[in-house]
Amino acid sequence: MGKVVVSFTMSLDGFIAAPNVSHEHAIGEGGERLHQWLFESKSEVDGEMVREVFERVGAVVLGKRTFAVGLHHWQDTPFPAPAFVLTHEKRDPLQMKSAAFTFVNDGIESAVRQAKVAAGGKDVIVMGADVAQQVLNARLVDEIVLQLAPVLLGQGSRLFDNIGNEQIELKSTRVVESPLVTHLRFEVV
Repeated sequence: MGKVVVSFTMSLDGFIAAPNVSHEHAIGEGGERLHQWLFESKSEVDGEMVREVFERVGAVVLGKRTFAVGLHHWQDTPFPAPAFVLTHEKRDPLQMKSAAFTFVNDGIESAVRQAKVAAGGKDVIVMGADVAQQVLNARLVDEIVLQLAPVLLGQGSRLFDNIGNEQIELKSTRVVESPLVTHLRFEVV
């Protein structure tokens, strides 16, 4: 059975995007430093971690802003899997090369439910800080996967802002170091 996975690269001070996110700078001005491990690393460890995620993903849930700034760069769904965009806007599905974007306007629970069905037993990956916070607050997350980049961004979009006042207990299940990031995996207890 697939899991609902919040998966992000994050700076040491908790930012998943630098300031001034735009179409030109999808992860903010200077934010590309976060994904250096993904696009520039020659590390076998990093390559294996990327392959592992791609093998596990069956669907994606993302927010409208992530969709709007990412589509230009991806030119497809962010993974070769169905993607569910949480939005207030009613819109027909957008077919891409790999799969379609389906626009969901009846809440996070509906988006996750539809993504689980589409994932066919594989994982549902959550993208976008706001959507990640919504699935955490709704207690729909099974696992948190972080790539901790050794940089302090100082400002931008934080992953764990606005997650309510209740503690969320985690169990560390994996720590893997590479030259550019530390890969962390936590099960939500």
